Amino acid sequence: MTARLADIAAQAGVSEATVSRVLNGKAGVAATTRESVLAALDVLGYERPVKLRRRSEGLVGLIIPELENPIFPAFAQVIAQGLTRQGYTPVLATQTPGGSTEDELTEMLVERGVAGIIFVSGLHADTTADVGRYERLHGQGVPFVLVNGFSEGVRAPFVSPDDRAAMRLAVTHLVSLGHERIGLALGPERFVPVQRKIEGFTGTMREHFRGDPAELIQHSLYTLEGGQAAATALLARGCTAVVCASDMMALGAIRAARQRGLAVPDDISVIGFDDSPLIAFTDPPLTTIRQPVTAMGQAAVRALLEEIGGTPAPHSEFVFLPELVVRGSTASRRRDQ
Repeated sequence: MTARLADIAAQAGVSEATVSRVLNGKAGVAATTRESVLAALDVLGYERPVKLRRRSEGLVGLIIPELENPIFPAFAQVIAQGLTRQGYTPVLATQTPGGSTEDELTEMLVERGVAGIIFVSGLHADTTADVGRYERLHGQGVPFVLVNGFSEGVRAPFVSPDDRAAMRLAVTHLVSLGHERIGLALGPERFVPVQRKIEGFTGTMREHFRGDPAELIQHSLYTLEGGQAAATALLARGCTAVVCASDMMALGAIRAARQRGLAVPDDISVIGFDDSPLIAFTDPPLTTIRQPVTAMGQAAVRALLEEIGGTPAPHSEFVFLPELVVRGSTASRRRDQ
């Protein structure tokens, strides 16, 4: 290492101490001196430390969980358009069961020198995941923004919908239609958006009814099959309405109702979450909570570009209000229920 420092120092015309400061990313070195040391590394054939590698000004990584749920392609489209307008090229990286993990995709993007990364519904939303992976990304000098799921332990801008307000909108709508046994179908409890939805649901239910609303909550998977399984359990508990944490789950809930010979919305009301593309054309058209995808995606792009530009946003969460979109899958509770 000493020989290497001496070689680099001689090539760059600076002291070994200065070379050491540059290689360790320390402050207090003039930009021209820093560039001379990096140039000396290149000339001598030494590999630059990861955090000092030249970032591609044109590439920005976008990591999303999947493409089957239409809400994720919707986010990808908005974010990609926002990046393209600002002269950047989005690099879409998708996780698939049995395929690349978030960490592997992140490493791949860093190796390709992306200028920054936007994570949508990643491990940052999982309260059991090690957030040290994001601190390591900080150490590599890669700016990033996180969408859906806040963590106190991660120093980065977050962009989220107001999940508590979403549940308040859904429950209040169903209460106005006369429903009392209102069920909630959502994903695993370890995820931040799930925990926030539970808080919003239980708080609003307690404002209107006595009893413990916890018995009306069913965890499952964010899939059509998951929604079907959750709704089947909730219908068995006498629910006349079901709020689902995704539109895909809501379609599964409608399937579960029909398998029991129930009509939607005459016998059972169903509300989704996302208002993903084409959901207005289902049978019946789905009442849902619209996630403000366009505003959230644009905010994520703005925050990342500020990070890349050297004016980082504070460690804070930008929270966007959702909207209740009433269609044909909710109706007044039948009097004999």
